[in-house]
Amino acid sequence: MDKLELFSRYLHTQKKYSIHTIEAYSLDLKQFKEFLALQYELDLNQAFDILHVRSWMASMSKASLDNRSIRRKLSSLKHFCKFLMRRKLLLENPMLKLISPKIKKRLPVVLREQDLNLHPQTDFNGLDYKECLKETIVWTFYGLGLRRNELIELKLSDVHFKGAQLKVLGKGNKERILPFGNELAEIFLRYLEVRSVFKIPETEYFFVLPNGKKLYPKMVYLLVNNWLKDKTSISKKSPHVLRHSFATHISNQGADIYAVKELLGHSSLAATQIYTHNSIEQLKNAYRLAHPRADK
Repeated sequence: MDKLELFSRYLHTQKKYSIHTIEAYSLDLKQFKEFLALQYELDLNQAFDILHVRSWMASMSKASLDNRSIRRKLSSLKHFCKFLMRRKLLLENPMLKLISPKIKKRLPVVLREQDLNLHPQTDFNGLDYKECLKETIVWTFYGLGLRRNELIELKLSDVHFKGAQLKVLGKGNKERILPFGNELAEIFLRYLEVRSVFKIPETEYFFVLPNGKKLYPKMVYLLVNNWLKDKTSISKKSPHVLRHSFATHISNQGADIYAVKELLGHSSLAATQIYTHNSIEQLKNAYRLAHPRADK
């Protein structure tokens, strides 16, 4: 079987990665495959070495691809090579000596707390189903810090009102339990009432289209983007901005970094620390603005 097909099957069956993630890996590796064929008349199933990889890096840089994108593509190739080595389909790992291009650390784009310092619309009277769905989705993202796919996959059976908590299936099929407050509980109940009023077909999923089918990623993005247009001037208006805002705002209010890590479903503390950095940047800005000798 083709090595790429084997790798995709491994990501799906053993790593339990989402279709979106698997497609991203596959696209990166197909681009490398095309490069090998065009420049060296090599197939990805044949042996390749670090010189081939460095040449690919140079070609991507020449094509004005930014370092962050290049690093992501190299990461896909690193995972692929590790997989081949474990399966004894590669004699030597060409990625071990590779130095990836450096990138500047970028702090996540977040909303100001005052941008969200308003009461959610819990009275859905007079709103159509799509507007109710949009309101509920936005406050769920901000109230729980979910990833987009986690929200899409949320099921009715995952939400427990008695315990004020819900179960989330995160990356790598890892489950975590998240608490929610009275405000979000009220929003959930209003949304479920609206589902009944509009006679949405029965389904296992919590958030659904008017026809009862599961949401799709582009739809979720458009709903959030549309809601944020009237609330903020920041350039990015995506579901992930709400996740970043959730993490940053609770960090600013003193939440323990280990608690933030668990709430976000991060496997590594390093991924969570960026929100601490964001808080430090806010302190620096406050110091520069307030201290009479800050710029001396």
